[in-house]
Amino acid sequence: MFVLGNLFIALGNILDIILNIYTWVIIIAALISWVNPDPYNPIVRFLYRVTEPVLRPIRRRLGIFGGIDFSPLVVLLGIMFLRFFIVRSIIELGYKMKGGLL
Repeated sequence: MFVLGNLFIALGNILDIILNIYTWVIIIAALISWVNPDPYNPIVRFLYRVTEPVLRPIRRRLGIFGGIDFSPLVVLLGIMFLRFFIVRSIIELGYKMKGGLL
């Protein structure tokens, strides 16, 4: 059973790293949007392709209040929820399957 526990711990840690990287991608994209970026720049295009599928539905529902887009904030709060609830639950489940304590 310890092998399955190690699998859950590893999956939880990998998911945590991916969510952490995506957090920084969202932050960088939001900061770059404050200036007038070149839309043909490969970095700007990459950030747009990676973040827009997540931000667009939230932006569509929330709208823009006074020229401020709150969709990155909502996504960051969602990522924090996933990291603090889902990832920690997966890791704790892995430790419990191994029969140990955190």
